[in-house]
Amino acid sequence: MKKLLFLFLISPFFVFAQNAAKSFTIEGKLDGIPDGTEIKLYRNGDNAEMASAKVLNTKFILKGDVTEPILCFLSVGENKPLEIYVESGKISVKGKKVNPLEIEIAGSESNKEFTDFTKEFIPIIQQVNSLTSTINGTAPGTERENLMKTYNNLQESLQNTISKTVDKKPKSVVTAFILNVTYGFKEDIVLLESRYNKLDMSVKNSEAGKQLADFIAKGKIGAIGTDAIDFSQPDTLGNAVSLSSFRGKFVLVDFWASWCRPCRDENPTVVENFKKFNAKNFTVLGVSLDRPGQKDKWLNAIKEDGLTWTHVSDLQFWNNAAAKLYNIQGIPQNILVDPNGKIVAKNLRGPALEDKLCELLGCETKGF
Repeated sequence: MKKLLFLFLISPFFVFAQNAAKSFTIEGKLDGIPDGTEIKLYRNGDNAEMASAKVLNTKFILKGDVTEPILCFLSVGENKPLEIYVESGKISVKGKKVNPLEIEIAGSESNKEFTDFTKEFIPIIQQVNSLTSTINGTAPGTERENLMKTYNNLQESLQNTISKTVDKKPKSVVTAFILNVTYGFKEDIVLLESRYNKLDMSVKNSEAGKQLADFIAKGKIGAIGTDAIDFSQPDTLGNAVSLSSFRGKFVLVDFWASWCRPCRDENPTVVENFKKFNAKNFTVLGVSLDRPGQKDKWLNAIKEDGLTWTHVSDLQFWNNAAAKLYNIQGIPQNILVDPNGKIVAKNLRGPALEDKLCELLGCETKGF
């Protein structure tokens, strides 16, 4: 389970564009904080300093510009930095010297929205993390099954909290930020896109919204539930073969190469499943990342491993056009495309391939 580390390990997803900036003023009163204590405001992501001041008679003033609401960190001397959503206008910060430093923020609606979300969200995350540790230390059996049910209910509650935020605050830039930083808890790009589509156009046109849209566009490439992107490459005889030419069948697009030992080790599994399911509207399309000028090694590997399905390659190694299209960073990798051209599974290795094909195409018993 990925732990949240919500405020200090957030990826630098959002950065400012050079749009029209508006001024902000933060007026602070910190009882018990000595005169001369440095106050600094840092922007989330790149940790750029946005403003600084020193405490005088318990007070300080920070001024600067923002193009849209953004999460920042307020540093008060040696105290642990505090999160604060900064937006244009006047923001009030009041606090007192305790351990840790406690502050109250007023004047920033974005900060209120963010705080309301974290108050509901973080306790769920803490429960999930605690339960995960318990599950990992529990032997298989009824107790573990009951713990898993609780775990799944918490995960559902977590996702409901995110969905509720989107439904309640579609006009808030904070919602776009929340969608980004919570994506890792359920890496479902189709779900993320459906949530993004509910955002108001003003949020979509914000810098945060545009960057979220870009993230979604890149994340959809090769994602389960999305349409497979078509491509065409030469087969072993030099004839162009396109992925779309297999429409109407389940096709496993298998990225591999003759020089890739893990790929060659996985080939017997693919061969076995091709033989079992070929008569059930299933086939394989091999895409090789073999090197330029080494077509003979590609062809020899096909023969040696008994790969009797269609094979294509532009023989451009890691610059293979199809591999770049699907953002393939390592091999073996595969995607399973259904008869309608949608990706229904990916990276099916070992028994997982037969399990998925049995689920989709049917088989009397595993290993029939």
